[in-house]
Amino acid sequence: MTKVHFTDNSLINPTNPITVNLIGTGGTGSKVLTALVEMNYSLVELNHPGLQVRLWDDETITHANPGRQRFAASEIGLPKAVALTNRANRWAGTNWKAETRKFERNISGNLPEHWEADLYLSCVDTAPARFEIAEIIGHAKGRTNFYQPKYWIDFGNSRYSGQVVLSTIGSIRQPQSEIYEAVASLPPVTEEYGELLRQSESADNTPSCSLAEALEQQDLYINGALAQLGSSLLWGMFRNGMTENRGFFLNLQTFQCNALKVA
Repeated sequence: MTKVHFTDNSLINPTNPITVNLIGTGGTGSKVLTALVEMNYSLVELNHPGLQVRLWDDETITHANPGRQRFAASEIGLPKAVALTNRANRWAGTNWKAETRKFERNISGNLPEHWEADLYLSCVDTAPARFEIAEIIGHAKGRTNFYQPKYWIDFGNSRYSGQVVLSTIGSIRQPQSEIYEAVASLPPVTEEYGELLRQSESADNTPSCSLAEALEQQDLYINGALAQLGSSLLWGMFRNGMTENRGFFLNLQTFQCNALKVA
């Protein structure tokens, strides 16, 4: 039988809007937000409560950002999370929130306020940031008397290639099926590809000073391609109630996209 993961029913038939933490609002994150605006509008039109998004990013918009990231020259100097949140709220009439800080513990070791959400979408540049997210989300596993987050989707890329990986936060209860083999738990990117992430820690993540310099590190359309395909994976979980794929690997030089199957 084909292995699939059935979407948690609390996302399909929720009483309140689905809470989403979008972590990182640069090349990929800024375009994922556009997809979330479209997704929210479509869900509401389908009599779903929609999404309640909170953006996390401690960076401000620089001259290197417009062009490859979804910012205008007139927004240079503004906090990325604030500029995007204000734009989304004006366009869609939403009440989404911005956090002008990293999604990490504070200097006292306390979890960040508002860290809990139904969905986590991470679009960060470094391996340590992913491990930090995994550690924070890990506090939700196995809880029974508290709010229980459901999924984490991680977006990552190099210059011409990238990947999106869907994982569950703990085990998601699955229905009985005579057609499919239901898989309750999907491993996080930090567990399945942890060694590769650690090897990448030595990569140069120095901020670019110009768009031309930025394009030497990440090609113009890799972020947008990942954002669209990754958002389509999430949209399919809402619309179809299940997925055979838990992500994909994309290469824009060869125009190849290989699905990462539920296993």
